[in-house]
Amino acid sequence: MTAHVAGASAAPVNVEAPSGKGRGDENFPVGSWLIRRDLRVHVHAFYRFARNADDIADNPALGADDKLCRLDRMAAVLDGATNGAPGGDDWGGDAPAAAAMRASLAATGTTAQHCHDVLRAFRLDAVKGRYRDWDDLIEYCRYSAAPVGRQLLDLHGETRDTWPASDALCAALQVLNHLQDCADDYRALDRVYLPLADLDAAGIGVEALAEPVASPALRRVLDSLLDRTDGLIATARFLPSGVRARGLRWESAVIVGLAGRLARRLRRGDPLAGRVKLGKSDVASSFLTGILARHR
Repeated sequence: MTAHVAGASAAPVNVEAPSGKGRGDENFPVGSWLIRRDLRVHVHAFYRFARNADDIADNPALGADDKLCRLDRMAAVLDGATNGAPGGDDWGGDAPAAAAMRASLAATGTTAQHCHDVLRAFRLDAVKGRYRDWDDLIEYCRYSAAPVGRQLLDLHGETRDTWPASDALCAALQVLNHLQDCADDYRALDRVYLPLADLDAAGIGVEALAEPVASPALRRVLDSLLDRTDGLIATARFLPSGVRARGLRWESAVIVGLAGRLARRLRRGDPLAGRVKLGKSDVASSFLTGILARHR
């Protein structure tokens, strides 16, 4: 998909349709000062790429075919497609985050596979609104979340031995985010990540997410999903000790701590009544405890 606005410069239209959300809107630090300075720009490039692709998939004003077309264009620009002469002003100019990510990959020598994996997840979001069971949800997390951790590990030259714990952490973060946003996802996008098998077992349907507060049955579903998420977090606790890069080791320890805090907060809170989230004190405390623990 390429389009141009009429005019002397024929400026390319941005197919990425960014929402305006940024790193400051996330639950967890993204390329914080703990990350090696020369790598932060590349971490931020990957975040911007994934954020813009996510914004396409979550845009209620776009139809499924339009979303897929835009995501395909991002993939094409990532792989080198151009609107004009390479290096020109409009070289991938209709997908700037993808063009910047391509430049980052060229500079670092990292694989484009992680970027294509997240695009695969967002293509699913464009056409799929329900998940059968826990395994179906975790398979989605394999593409929507795991590539984020793998990209960070690859940037730092870490071995693939770190991938299982990283995948568990990223999946836990993804599920926690789904639980936080379960009401909004259903109401705004008719998208439900809570597995249908769990809802069926509790004797309720997706309509339970439209209520102003969680019913006892839905509460049981949420707690069951948190039980499984706690298992992912337990596996993720092995990640920091396996990471050689000091800054990334510290940041991973902080994020593991934040994941545990958010899981506990969701045990006590009702995501239908209002978004359950962490506060600045949670972040500060996790930074201190995570860094001190890793330092020792």
